[in-house]
Amino acid sequence: FFCLMAATMVSINGIFPWLCVLISAVMAKATLPYSLGVRDSLMIAHSFHGNSNFGPAGGMHGATYTCDVEFSTPSLNKETNWVIDIGKAESIVADVLAEYNLKNLDEVFPNGELTTTEFMAHKIYEGIRDRLRTDCNFAGEVSVKLWESHKAWATFTGKV
Repeated sequence: FFCLMAATMVSINGIFPWLCVLISAVMAKATLPYSLGVRDSLMIAHSFHGNSNFGPAGGMHGATYTCDVEFSTPSLNKETNWVIDIGKAESIVADVLAEYNLKNLDEVFPNGELTTTEFMAHKIYEGIRDRLRTDCNFAGEVSVKLWESHKAWATFTGKV
C-alpha cells in the first residue's frame, strides 16, 4: 500500500523507489510468531587448505562452536500446544552435531570444501531438516546460528 502511494507521488532524488525496496525487503523477512530454541556445542578441526584469503586460519586449526537452533512455526501444535517437543529437538540437534563433533572437517568433506562457519551452518541445517522430515510432524522454519566466538557467528535459515 505504501509503495503504491509513494509511486503516485513525485520522486525527489529517487528516494521513494528506494524506500519501497527497503520496506518490501523488511516485510518479506517476516518472522513466524512461535519459536523454540535449543543450544549445544561441538569441537572440530579443519583448515582452509592454505587459501591465502584466510590468513593464518588457512592452515589446520581447531574451533569450538556453540550452536543455537531455533524452530519456528505459524501456530502451536493443536494437540500439545508446543512448537516441537523440546526433548526431540535436543536429540535431533545432538545427533546431527555428532556427525562433526571431535572430527577433522577436512576428512568429513574430503573434496577441498572450505568449511567456513557459514558452510557449516548450512550443513547442520540440512541434517536437522532431513531428520525433522523423517522423525517429526514439524512444519515451519529452522534457523541454525553457529557461533565461532562470543563476537562472531553465521546463520542459515530454511523451511522444513
